[in-house]
Amino acid sequence: MKKTYCLFICILVLFSCKEDISIIFSEKNIESSAGAEISVNYPKATSTNEGSELINSTLENYIANQLNLGDELSKNTKIEDALKQFNNEFISFKEEFPEVSHKWEAFIDGEITYQSPELICIAVNSYLDTGGAHGNTHIKFLNFDAQTGKLLSKEDLILNTDELSKVVEKKLKTEIKANADDQSMEDVFFGKDFQLPESIGYSDEGLIILYNTYEIASYAQGIIEFTIPFEEISSFITVN
Repeated sequence: MKKTYCLFICILVLFSCKEDISIIFSEKNIESSAGAEISVNYPKATSTNEGSELINSTLENYIANQLNLGDELSKNTKIEDALKQFNNEFISFKEEFPEVSHKWEAFIDGEITYQSPELICIAVNSYLDTGGAHGNTHIKFLNFDAQTGKLLSKEDLILNTDELSKVVEKKLKTEIKANADDQSMEDVFFGKDFQLPESIGYSDEGLIILYNTYEIASYAQGIIEFTIPFEEISSFITVN
């Protein structure tokens, strides 16, 4: 009986440890104005488990590729190397077109919007201006399994796409009507049927729905963002 009791306690402790795994983050900041104007700020996992290492490598690779103006970079490319390449391309551009006074800009900010024992959501806001009519802003949600550090796809997070789409479409229509009464759903999606956004995120208030500029509507309308409370969609998503 005593051996059985001890075994039960060991299993209970092991299970509790797994549930209590917590990934701790610190803030990483890189700034430079010697050539292009550059500012990169993002959360860096400081725990020693494999999940932390995977989150760091995935996040840093995504940021490095946001700074890249050519082909996709390898998974091992460091942010510092991508920044150096971005700066060198600006210097080369200035040498070719010395009459252009405008400085290139790269501002990237990563923020943890949600963290639980199951899920970590990091929003990455990227702004690049390389001398066009205007700079471009893009926001991406990276959702990680908090136990393993694996990057989760939109499909991993949704249990019922059809039912979730109905709720999101209804909320989106309300958002569109508040800004432009004469726009139909077909106009918003460039003649196509309703679509969920490229990525979805999480906050303590609920599921974040965010459509980037050019993903729907026009550039002038900008980013469309709203949050759906968890209680309205709890049966359609995997994390609540």
